[in-house]
Amino acid sequence: MNSKVFDRPVYLKKGRDLIEEITCLEDAIDFLEEWPERDRDIVHDATLKTCYMAFDGHKPLKVGRDAIRSFGEKKGILVKSPGIMPWMIRSRSGGGRVSA
Repeated sequence: MNSKVFDRPVYLKKGRDLIEEITCLEDAIDFLEEWPERDRDIVHDATLKTCYMAFDGHKPLKVGRDAIRSFGEKKGILVKSPGIMPWMIRSRSGGGRVSA
């Protein structure tokens, strides 16, 4: 098991209709690296630095998770655990097959 996986994922809005699940430090770093240059600020820089330090073992994993969660909260993109989407539910009927 990867020791850099969070105990609980963090959900962040990415665009208007997309929610990204951040499950590990690699996901958090990727999310922050993809953040638009024009929107980067001291909060972004501190969060990215904290995630890199946690990734390198200089800070606990929990600190990295808390940092990306706090970033999402400050930017207004943190989403509480999203509800179940219709496509996630398995249909009990014939699996979409049409009889001839």
